[in-house]
Amino acid sequence: MNNSTAKISLFILILTLISACNVVKKVPEGKYLLTKNEILVNDKKNSQEDITEQIVQQRNTSIFGYKLRLNMYNLAKNNTDSIFKAKYTANPEKYKRKAKWLSKKQVDRLGQSFWYSGWHSFLRRTGEPPVIIDTMKAKRSVKRLKAYYFNNGFFDADAKFTVNYDKNKRGNINYSVSTGKATFLDTISQDIETPELDSLYLLSKSKSFIKEGQQYKADNLTNERSRITAYFRNHGAYYFQQQSIGFVIDTTSKKAPVKINITNQVVKVGDSTKSKPYKIYRIGEVNIFTNNKTQITDSTTYKNFNIYSTNKLRYRPKAITDAVFIQKDSLFSDDKRTLTLRSLSNLQVFNYPNIQFVEDTLTQTLKTNIYITSKEKFHFEANADFTRSNVQIFGITGSPAFSIRNLFRGAEILQIGLRANIGSSNDPQIADNRFFNISEIGADLRLSFPRIFLPFRTDKIIYKSMIPSSVISVGFAKQTNIGLDKENLTAAINYNWTPKKNTTVKFDLVNIQYVKNINVGNYFNVYSSTYDRLNDLAKFYNNNSDNLTIADGGADNFMNSVLNNQYPLLPSTSADYKTIKSIKERKDRLTENNLIFAANFGYYKDSKTDFFDKEFYSFRGKLESAGNVLSLASSLAKVPKNLDGTKNVFGLQYSQYIKAEFDFVKNWDLTNGKTVAVRSFFGIAIPYGNSKSVPFSRSYFAGGSNDNRAWQSYSLGPGSSGGLNDFNEANMKIALNAEFRYKIFGNLNGAFFADCGNIWNVLDNETDEKKVFSGISSLKSLALGTGLGFRYDFKFFLARLDFGFKTYNPKKTENGIKTENGIWFKEMAINKAVVNIGINYPF
Repeated sequence: MNNSTAKISLFILILTLISACNVVKKVPEGKYLLTKNEILVNDKKNSQEDITEQIVQQRNTSIFGYKLRLNMYNLAKNNTDSIFKAKYTANPEKYKRKAKWLSKKQVDRLGQSFWYSGWHSFLRRTGEPPVIIDTMKAKRSVKRLKAYYFNNGFFDADAKFTVNYDKNKRGNINYSVSTGKATFLDTISQDIETPELDSLYLLSKSKSFIKEGQQYKADNLTNERSRITAYFRNHGAYYFQQQSIGFVIDTTSKKAPVKINITNQVVKVGDSTKSKPYKIYRIGEVNIFTNNKTQITDSTTYKNFNIYSTNKLRYRPKAITDAVFIQKDSLFSDDKRTLTLRSLSNLQVFNYPNIQFVEDTLTQTLKTNIYITSKEKFHFEANADFTRSNVQIFGITGSPAFSIRNLFRGAEILQIGLRANIGSSNDPQIADNRFFNISEIGADLRLSFPRIFLPFRTDKIIYKSMIPSSVISVGFAKQTNIGLDKENLTAAINYNWTPKKNTTVKFDLVNIQYVKNINVGNYFNVYSSTYDRLNDLAKFYNNNSDNLTIADGGADNFMNSVLNNQYPLLPSTSADYKTIKSIKERKDRLTENNLIFAANFGYYKDSKTDFFDKEFYSFRGKLESAGNVLSLASSLAKVPKNLDGTKNVFGLQYSQYIKAEFDFVKNWDLTNGKTVAVRSFFGIAIPYGNSKSVPFSRSYFAGGSNDNRAWQSYSLGPGSSGGLNDFNEANMKIALNAEFRYKIFGNLNGAFFADCGNIWNVLDNETDEKKVFSGISSLKSLALGTGLGFRYDFKFFLARLDFGFKTYNPKKTENGIKTENGIWFKEMAINKAVVNIGINYPF
């Protein structure tokens, strides 16, 4: 407690000292620090971001009103080298003493050290110089304000500014804007010189961005100009340019008619120019050149495509033409050109495709030449990394991979990858005394197709413009001295396509996973908290202080004895008996081998327009079903049931469940660098038929840097049980997250967050009421974590540091004493904060 008080006192003292800094310390005489910009629009205060952005000169940045960067700048000393020299020049004896244990050269260089110079350079770079009131910049701000309102239909807008100077070198600027009345659009007409374009315009007029009765906005005219240009260029107007479009508007009228003028094409003839009507072009020849267009030795024609190649053509023609959306006799289209480039690039067998259009004056068509250069057929790459985790204190990971492109001449890619990790663990249970005492190896085989790989055609349902792909993959991994030393075999056939922009569909026709636990005897070493609970019960009922042995099965023998009613003091109705039974059932579940034969369908959609869009939503949904095929096969084969009513296939009990997930994220832009983001997640996996619980790999956990940040991963739930196990998981999850993000300065951002959620067992074999979701009343066990965080934006990624505090802990015990409704606020202390380090935003 005293230590915490000292830290808090020191923190307050530092803030007090910094606050005592004089913010006008480096404001020259006769100059004034800008402390405030106030904008009055029609005598009403206005602080909207699009208005304040017009002000050229902004005041110094602040954090909750405190000018941190300005004070940092003021703390920096100028001419530190001169100050250092003056210090020793005025005191020669001090210089001699210094030179006795440092050379004269080293003493002279002390002035350039971090303590004397580097620290102050850092303060100047990181800090922010005082913003001095500049009336010339204020005049520019007035012009920008007038232009802004003019572009929004206030053609009579006027603006002015006044500067208020204080005696203490501070001042503020007041901007006053009088907008006048807005101008609205009246009739909209067009004058289009090229008849073909006039006809095209009339066909698309209903999609115009400018409408009669709409307030004039320059942005609407810009958007309409872009819309018309895109429409014309997607309907054959190859040479059409945006500068051919002009708008005539009467700015003296409050109800202004609009005339859209679209002039003819302007071409240069010698030293002069002339205009001529735009032409609508159709596509003539479509030529595809692979590798080198100047050394053609092989050619073929396939569905109106001419394909030329150096040496023998390496690809089946269909593999290339399926990625080309420019068709002979079709109208020229910019969109189809872009889609073709994207589709050819997605094949991943060509380098930087290029498309050129050449006008054929005889046929009045556009000859299309597509140039593609093949990548090397064979490719090898290797990656290595150093790692650290809660399993290993140091690890080295390597992942070499070998690829064969265009395997069957259809742009297929075969990838063979290896994974290897060796690490050092300080786990005392590992008998191996070598430094590298744990390892994991794996291999993956992946065959991808640039189409839907099925024995029947799907192009009438999944169009090739959706850029479909298929992947067949097989993988194997084996662990040594890690947990239960699992062997993992996976196989999958999945399909991907994009029905429309920002929408992705993924369908796994087959997703197989076989997990085999090799070192089952290590269970209680891995799940040590479970062992501790069992060991305490064994000491009590055996009436001795000896610990249960693990290696020779002492813990298992104790559980079996209890469950076989060999302990009279432990009847089956007692709470401790139920606890031991639960530990036994959980051990059996987590150590059993799993066979999962599943299929799933995933859908993803977002509204983000580009990388800089701050206001958008995203939705992800997934539905998975497992075990139905094996259930049908076992029924047809008349496989006998086990004693517990389950069936085995290949000697393994297969898993059977249905699983659904829904994830929704919404971001709101509050302007001025502030955003609010919320996330809602719901997931449930229901076992049935051949299963009484879902496999561990398909269950849910709570806590962690991307979930509830007040709890560590796997430490929350289920329900109000209090996270008794080492790895707490269940088959139902609710997560609700909210963040307020704001800019601190530069690339440093901050956030306040609240995370709410938990996991529960539902419709499975769990009987503990604290863990089971039984209805609306179970929502009382939703945990709440709050906190704050810092994020530094490196442009290509974001580094994140979050501090989470348990605001409401739903566990029903506190220091061993039962509570009625969980624990509010008592764990919101600095020493109980959970530190989360992450990359990019949590959602």
